[in-house]
Amino acid sequence: MKFLIDTSSLVAMVRYYIPFEKSDSLKNLVKDKIKTGDIVLFDKVADEAGLVSKKIVVKSLDFITDKKLQTKTNSLLPYPKFFNMLDNEFANHLQKSKLNEVEFEKAKNDYLETADAKFLLYLLEEKSKLGIDDTVLVTEETISDNDNKPFKKLPLICSNKDISYCSLVVLLQDHFKIKLSEYVV
Repeated sequence: MKFLIDTSSLVAMVRYYIPFEKSDSLKNLVKDKIKTGDIVLFDKVADEAGLVSKKIVVKSLDFITDKKLQTKTNSLLPYPKFFNMLDNEFANHLQKSKLNEVEFEKAKNDYLETADAKFLLYLLEEKSKLGIDDTVLVTEETISDNDNKPFKKLPLICSNKDISYCSLVVLLQDHFKIKLSEYVV
């Protein structure tokens, strides 16, 4: 099983866990899981992480910037059915209605350059190719809409498309079977 980690999960890790580590064991665990491919780090996530909260993620998890550990996303391109889903299923229709056609096209083009869009392209491709769910998205986002963006949040889209996702805590405790109390004080 592979886990795609998003920027919000990395931010949560460096805010709530890394400062309380007994040693660098949690940091090293995540780095090792990325090296082995158990955790997939998209280049778009690494880029976004460099823009968050005074670069807190890249300062705490310096390996995030290592291009050898990143999975390139430039080959994950939208296809006609994906554009249809983007317009009809992924769009937050209340916010979309506030935009004119040109503004929505700009928002759509901007969205297609985000890690969220790359996650969806990858997860939908994997699901259709394999017919099984062997990849899980790790996100700290919630389903509730509270950010007034033109596109729905990842957990809501994942739920609607029957894509597996979990939180960072579930990843660490349930999937990797670690006791957080052994890693943090």
